[in-house]
Parts: sequence; C-alpha cells; structure tokens
Amino acid sequence: MLIVMKSNATATDIEKVVEIVKNLGFRGHALPGENRTVIGMTGNPGSIDPAHFENLSGVADVIRVTKPYKLISRDLRPERSVVNYKIIYYLRRRTR
Repeated sequence: MLIVMKSNATATDIEKVVEIVKNLGFRGHALPGENRTVIGMTGNPGSIDPAHFENLSGVADVIRVTKPYKLISRDLRPERSVVNYKIIYYLRRRTR
C-alpha cells in the first residue's frame, strides 16, 4: 500500500502515519520526493482497509499495491541480482 502525503504535510503528519502503520503490525517506509512524501507499507499479507489513513491530517491519497514481492520486482530494481553462494560453484562444476 502507498500512502501519498499532501505537499504541505508536516514532519509530524508523516511520523503519525508511520506510527499507525507500525501499530497495525507492518513497516512504513517514508520516501521523500521533490514535492511530496510517499509512505510505502510492507509486511501486509493482503489488502488493508484504506480508511485507516484516508482521514488523517496530511494524507492526500491511499493506493493499494497488488503485486506481491514489490521490493524485489524488476519494476523497482531493473538490474539483475547477483547471488554469490557456494552451491553455484558446485552446480557449474557438476554440469561440465
């Protein structure tokens, strides 16, 4: 879920939203932009009722994100991931 803050939202408004996310048992990631801040919410297994945030001071919009694994998707990070692990060497050696 993404919580888009208004351009005039104060630091207190942002902290309050992050605290509510934490109280719900999830993690809030404040992502400051040039004109406004977006708070990404992770750790939720399914959809959360946007009413928790819609009427809070400083909140402009609440957007549901339906893609699982959004932090590791190519939408967020287009470069390839490299994992160094001993079993890779073993598998390479075994296939030759």
